[in-house]
Amino acid sequence: MVRFLVNALIFLGSAALGLWITSLVLDGFTIDFVALATATVIFAIAQSLLAPFVFKMTRKYANAFIGGVGLVSTFVALLITTLIVDGLSIDGVSTWVLATILVWLITAAATLVLPLIFLRNQVNRRRD
Repeated sequence: MVRFLVNALIFLGSAALGLWITSLVLDGFTIDFVALATATVIFAIAQSLLAPFVFKMTRKYANAFIGGVGLVSTFVALLITTLIVDGLSIDGVSTWVLATILVWLITAAATLVLPLIFLRNQVNRRRD
């Protein structure tokens, strides 16, 4: 149960970082602070449900595109999130493409880095 909670917090943290940093980098990607919390939860849930589904469908029908599963699930999760959260807007095709790539890259990197930070902090606490 603890592992599940830690993984969920890491996934939520990576989603929040992805959305927040993308809003700082792209002009057509705007999110207000209050909407960030809601968007993070909705995006994380959508992403966690969509990724296995898209992977399964890609593996069954288009095996050559398995590498793009993360990008497709990120795009669909962003689309769902923008439809539900009023404080998030993505304007223009190029912004949609860049936002999908940027959020995907940031969440992937954060998912790798955040556990290392968490583990380092745990090791330091145990030493003290």
